[in-house]
Amino acid sequence: MTDSPRASAAPRRVRISAEGITAGIIGGATVAFWFLVLDSLHRHPLYTPTLLGTAIFRPAAPIAPPEALPVSAPMVILFTALHGVIFVGIGEIAALLVRLAEKNANYAFGVVLFLVIFLSGFLFVTMVFAAHVLDVLSWQAVFVGNLLAVAAMGLYFKRRHPNVKMLP
Repeated sequence: MTDSPRASAAPRRVRISAEGITAGIIGGATVAFWFLVLDSLHRHPLYTPTLLGTAIFRPAAPIAPPEALPVSAPMVILFTALHGVIFVGIGEIAALLVRLAEKNANYAFGVVLFLVIFLSGFLFVTMVFAAHVLDVLSWQAVFVGNLLAVAAMGLYFKRRHPNVKMLP
């Protein structure tokens, strides 16, 4: 009895999905932890997810500094869920690109390009659609958080795929 191509492809899709989900969770948790540390150092834990949740889910509400914006559990939960879904999507794309790079080293540059776009994506979208958020939330902190997420996800993929090489 021989396996059909569809039957042998199913585990690979599951594996990519599991890798993408795991990488996304790692990246999202890294950013969340980074901002929890920053917010706690400024004596306003959970300010960032409250601010971003309010900006997204209550756009008519004013953007306020930490002293004037109390922590909102619903905003933290809603933003954290959205953040997690976005990062899982990013992880899925990255997992697909890494899998392609395993087969052809030329695709490895695609992984680098994707990560650069990801790194700058939040800042660009925020600058275009919600510049007022960056008046309160430091763009440098966002950049460092995204850089840490890229590094964490990259380390995860490097451990899972140690033989991926990149051609210029």
